[in-house]
Amino acid sequence: MDNASNGDEKRNHDAQLYEDISGAVASGEISEALVVAEGEDRTTWFVWLLVACASISGLLFGYDTGVISGALVTIGGDLGPAELSSAQKELITSATTLGALLGGLVAGMLSDFVGRRPVLGIADVIFIAGAIGQAVCHTVWSMIGCRFLIGVGVGVAACVAPLYIQELSPTRLRGRMVVVNVVAITGGQVVAYGIDAGFEKVSGGWRWMVGLGAVPAAVQFLVLFFLPESPRIMIRRENFGSARATMAKIYAYATPEQVDLKVKTLAAAVKQSVEITNSTTLLQRVRLILMDPINRRALIVGCGMQAFQQLCGFNTLMYYSATLFKEIGFDQPTAVGLIVSGTNFIFTLIALKYIDIIGRRKIMIWSAPGMILGLVLASVAFHFLTRKTGGLLVDGTQYSTTWSAIVLLAMILYVASYATGLGNIPWQQGELFGLEVRGIGTSLATTTNWAGNLLIGATYLSLMDAITPAGAFGFYAGLCLLGWIFCLCCFPETAGLSLEEVRLIFRNGFGIRESQRLRRDKQAMLLGEKAEKAQSEKV
Repeated sequence: MDNASNGDEKRNHDAQLYEDISGAVASGEISEALVVAEGEDRTTWFVWLLVACASISGLLFGYDTGVISGALVTIGGDLGPAELSSAQKELITSATTLGALLGGLVAGMLSDFVGRRPVLGIADVIFIAGAIGQAVCHTVWSMIGCRFLIGVGVGVAACVAPLYIQELSPTRLRGRMVVVNVVAITGGQVVAYGIDAGFEKVSGGWRWMVGLGAVPAAVQFLVLFFLPESPRIMIRRENFGSARATMAKIYAYATPEQVDLKVKTLAAAVKQSVEITNSTTLLQRVRLILMDPINRRALIVGCGMQAFQQLCGFNTLMYYSATLFKEIGFDQPTAVGLIVSGTNFIFTLIALKYIDIIGRRKIMIWSAPGMILGLVLASVAFHFLTRKTGGLLVDGTQYSTTWSAIVLLAMILYVASYATGLGNIPWQQGELFGLEVRGIGTSLATTTNWAGNLLIGATYLSLMDAITPAGAFGFYAGLCLLGWIFCLCCFPETAGLSLEEVRLIFRNGFGIRESQRLRRDKQAMLLGEKAEKAQSEKV
């Protein structure tokens, strides 16, 4: 009798809680994250499997970024000219970025219509075609064309994979799960540098370097058939049964009642977004993200962080590290590049551990100065390193090993700071936007990333020639300083807030103080709920 009474009390409590949360949702104050599920802080095998499979997109992204560095120094005369010129190297590198810019622009919007999972499959097919095309091409322009094609696949995957992971991850672990994708990016770079080093002395080895990228893309394409769609997309399509089944796997330790409550409150939270999506055209939603103050502030933050990530110059180090280290006197430049990419990978693991504990904003505020210091040190080292060659790097010159070592040390400091913060936090961009404009917002933010990448990648070698290496790295240090100021003034804390709650912080400004208030209020509500539950269990 007592058990039946307790069961009735629990159902009545859940019903009352649903009414309370629905009211809070209507007033714009809370979402499904308030419903505390059993074992919510424990990551299930299902979530890890989902994230691991989706993060193959990150592996492809990183592999392609890293592999071209080694390929550029080993192509030799295989594409026609005896040696590739600086302009040809820039075209081969920037073609990928241009393709990624266009792919990223349409990816999020397309995923709003057909779902996140099918778009990832499209990216895999494009990547496979581009990788095979690169491996068999024999002219510079065919190489550029295949690099463009593979760039489209990279851009699509870079936009949608973090979005897919965010919408399938428990709120309290969301940041960490997205960082897994960034770990895969840095892991892909390490793998690429390892393969570059392995094929460096093999005749035509660069073809194996670029062609092997098709393998993980094919694996992910096959695995996608067994993965679910995002629960938020399912709810938008009114497929509540499938949404509940997926939520039950995500919260495997929760009771059926708690899962039902999660689904109901999530449906209530996204109801307004669903209504907007179903009653507006794509053009109207583009106008909504630009004209609505809440959406516009979120877009400024998302695009600003992605611009910061690229304008700091990091990807030029990934693209041209082997070329750079060869010029300053290292005998095995690809192996030295592996040290840099290994540093990137190791410090991204640190971010994986602490991003949801320390928070996004604090990590950015404390890691950006390390990037500035590393770039300033590199600028000083290049100044003294190149004094005997008029400030420019001249291939074949015997440079000071001491200053060359200081350049490497500066790069390691810079990359470690980058990997801890800026390398992963901008990819949390999907959490900034409401569901009705999330695909559009992530597309525009990702496009900003690739536009910055294109600008930096296409001008790096020319900039080094025009204002010397010391000037170029000093210039990047100045851009990093501006990015740090942007973070201080405009970047709010989003750790611990659900996807539906994050947009609330932009109601009256950029939400730096509002995000802290909402997090405090939410923590107090959760503690009260836990205390009430503990008290009822005692009774």
